[in-house]
Amino acid sequence: MERTLARLKAPAAVAAGAVCACAFVAWADPTTPGGIIPPCPTYAIFGILCPGCGASRMLYSLVHLDIPSAVRFNALGVAVTVGLLAMFLLWTVNRTRGTSMPRWGGYRWAPHIALAVIAVWFVVRNLPIEPFTALRI
Repeated sequence: MERTLARLKAPAAVAAGAVCACAFVAWADPTTPGGIIPPCPTYAIFGILCPGCGASRMLYSLVHLDIPSAVRFNALGVAVTVGLLAMFLLWTVNRTRGTSMPRWGGYRWAPHIALAVIAVWFVVRNLPIEPFTALRI
């Protein structure tokens, strides 16, 4: 039992950090203009939506369990958040069992695929034609 608790220190620290970040976003309310969370510098300077635009509002919506709004603010961010949550749960279960996580060395194309998905999201989100204008926030 003591060994299991020792293994859960790292997941507990990550979970505590995530809870603090979510609590800060919930407190700061990025959906209200002029708040303490600054607007996206890419959008402010260049007028284009970066892949992360709307991420704080997306997280705010997820904290309040408003999934449709979260998807509207940043659909890719919702997918990434779900993936990160799944990986965190898998990591925590593996730490509890004392087994190791699969190594990323076998997934050599993963960074390339992730970069391609982010690039496509960046381009598609900024296309000025229907139905892509629905992705703008």
